[in-house]
Amino acid sequence: MTEPESTVINPDVKQKDPSEALVIAVTTRAIFNLEEEHKLYLEKGKEEYARHQQANQDKPLPPGTAFAFIQAAQYVNEKILESNLAEKDLFDILVLSNNSPESGVRIINSAKHYGLEISKFCFVSNKDSTQYLKSHGVKLFLSADRIDVCNALQRGVSAALVFQQEVQAPSTPLRVVFDGDAVLFSDETDQVFQEQGLEGAVRYERAMEAVPMGEGPLKAFAMHLGKIRKKFSQEKSPIRTYLVTARSGRDMGVRAIKTLQEWGLAIDEAFFMDGAPKGPILAQIQPHIFFDDGLHNIQGAQDVGVPSAWVPSCY
Repeated sequence: MTEPESTVINPDVKQKDPSEALVIAVTTRAIFNLEEEHKLYLEKGKEEYARHQQANQDKPLPPGTAFAFIQAAQYVNEKILESNLAEKDLFDILVLSNNSPESGVRIINSAKHYGLEISKFCFVSNKDSTQYLKSHGVKLFLSADRIDVCNALQRGVSAALVFQQEVQAPSTPLRVVFDGDAVLFSDETDQVFQEQGLEGAVRYERAMEAVPMGEGPLKAFAMHLGKIRKKFSQEKSPIRTYLVTARSGRDMGVRAIKTLQEWGLAIDEAFFMDGAPKGPILAQIQPHIFFDDGLHNIQGAQDVGVPSAWVPSCY
């Protein structure tokens, strides 16, 4: 597979082995707030947008929704290297952009301004930039474009859609919250619920209690995150992971817990909400990112300032 049209390697960041690192690709609109610039692009076209970016190349872009998540991943790297300088199982962040390298200088300068350790900046002219994810070993892709996210998911890459929102900057450690069905797990029980209602879904779960659920779109990312998490004791870990699911713990929690155990995926805390709004518990957790397939849950998280990433159904 061909490389992106132009890949700028950051000489200030030690390059990592993508076969061992947890590679996260973020688009420019996910990591920085480019809403004004994107509006200019849509209204005035690519050339006017490029002129604007070049004229403002020394003006740092404001942080976007995924910014705090990337900063926290960098903090985890620091903690890992404090224990073992030779460790290769680290976060590796690359930025994927449809900018030309010339108009992308502002992106590079903004990352440098904030001290973000971005290893590569990939400037892609092809309409479907996700074709390059596998060649870079990407394990998670965050984008502000739904088509890109669906293309990535269909290529078998964990991916989610990031909306621009006001974010309360959380403190360390890195905190990641996953929804269950259609995110960590497959959507099999959701489908039963749609067809047979809650009682049918409960009956199905009880009948299938001993059978692990299928893999959801974010499972591969969660497993690699869990692998890094295991390098630390629970007390000293710079990573905390959470399951916040609409399932009820009494009727539908057992299978979820058994599935996680079968996978060997340790979760620090699990909350079975029984259909209650997730916003209040998310406000207490203050995660750096929250993955969910329900737009109503994304909205509830945004209302309390929690950085959110939607995992869409792309059928």
